[in-house]
Amino acid sequence: MYAVIQTGGKQYRVAEGDTLKVEKIAAEAGAAVELDKVLMVADGEDIKVGKPYLNGGKVTATIKSHGRDKKVKVIKFRRRKHHLKRQGHRQGFTELEVTGINAG
Repeated sequence: MYAVIQTGGKQYRVAEGDTLKVEKIAAEAGAAVELDKVLMVADGEDIKVGKPYLNGGKVTATIKSHGRDKKVKVIKFRRRKHHLKRQGHRQGFTELEVTGINAG
């Protein structure tokens, strides 16, 4: 059984027991989280698709940890103009472990 969920502006295909990194969620590590933006749930040949979300569909997960990704270097450069700007960015993330899928 797996589901397609939406969180942080991105979509993820998850199954029970999966661990995934999503955009940062404001909750403590170890807390339980319910993700209710479920787009699709598939259980073998039985597939339910939402319009856009399933009514009553929920994915429960536990927050394992918070962290920050590797640094991404941003360079803005204009040729022949003596212009060069450098900047770094580290995106925050939350690591989730999926504990249950409910099709609703």
